[in-house]
Amino acid sequence: MKMLVLGGCGIQGRAALYDLSRNESVVHITCADIQPDIVDSFDFIDKAKIQSVRVDANDPKALASKMAEKFDVVLDFLPPQCVRTVAEAAIKSGVHLVNTNYAYDILDLHQAAKEKGIAIIPECGLDPGIDLIICNYGLKYFDEVSKLNSYCGGIPEKTACDNPLKYKISWNISAALKSQVRDATLIADAEIICIPAKDQHENAFIHTIEFPELGTLEAIPNGDAVRYAKLMKIADTLRETGRYALRWPGWCAFWAPLKKFGFLSDAPIKGLPGRMSPLEMVAKLLEPQLQYKDNEKDLCVMVNKVEGVKEGKQQRLTCSLMIERDLATGLMAMSIGVAYPACIAAEMILKGDIARRGVLSPATDVPCDVFLDQLNQRGIKVNEKIEPLN
Repeated sequence: MKMLVLGGCGIQGRAALYDLSRNESVVHITCADIQPDIVDSFDFIDKAKIQSVRVDANDPKALASKMAEKFDVVLDFLPPQCVRTVAEAAIKSGVHLVNTNYAYDILDLHQAAKEKGIAIIPECGLDPGIDLIICNYGLKYFDEVSKLNSYCGGIPEKTACDNPLKYKISWNISAALKSQVRDATLIADAEIICIPAKDQHENAFIHTIEFPELGTLEAIPNGDAVRYAKLMKIADTLRETGRYALRWPGWCAFWAPLKKFGFLSDAPIKGLPGRMSPLEMVAKLLEPQLQYKDNEKDLCVMVNKVEGVKEGKQQRLTCSLMIERDLATGLMAMSIGVAYPACIAAEMILKGDIARRGVLSPATDVPCDVFLDQLNQRGIKVNEKIEPLN
């Protein structure tokens, strides 16, 4: 297999390079980045298969030209604003594409990708990604499903919680802050509920869950659960569904008053020189204070709970996993959780496990058992618990 990794020198791209370089089926990897020389500093990666090249993601012609060099699959770890440019270049070049960003901007490209005979799989990272595949796995277990709730978050290990937020940066600080101003849509008592971004940290659906070995975590509505329920064709029969971000307790109490004062606004601050927004100011202020030390771990924790009927009996299936930072390589748990699923999906396309063409979804088009087995082989184990319900 011959792979092209866009943004390969980034925090997630380097985890993909690490995984692909250890895959015997992969014979060549081109790492394309705006700063390709950074790859030389990755001492934890065997670079025998890797060639680094400079590519500007803002140049559609350059992207399409690079993709046309007979790669089997392109893995995209570029920022969200590049999603459509990359997808259009993949269609033009006739090469399969896997990325980890949301699919909203490329859903209309399904027919063009299908006619070109390629698979484009967006949302194939951690969340969205692994969570959607596990949800689909849960649906296949039941004869009828009534509840589907998904929880995921990146948090520091307890010993690294040395600041008032109990949080440190394992991905882009601006993206992390922007996720705090996201609308949420869920289903409760068979009714669709919309929670506007301004109420994200102060609403009746914020609650806590218990995670094995960690204890109590705060769950905050975050994302459009109804969209995925419709995609999986269960929205009309569900009594409850939600997507929740997980943090250490106190997260909402910290952000709720600051949001009311506009600290996460993206509008320029009036009366000050330049056009810096409060969100940009907060990002610049917090980023250097929220860095992990070399001996500290970030954790990615995920829980998916599905309730329904199996052979006439009410049951609950709980699937949970935790990824820890690899201190030997320095790779963050978040990077591993985002990059490895994309690498697995790329190989599944080429091996024929994913046979459909067009713009696909992990929620419906990635065979659960094959994917989860590949996760397990990489040390990411999904734990299952089945409970009877009254």
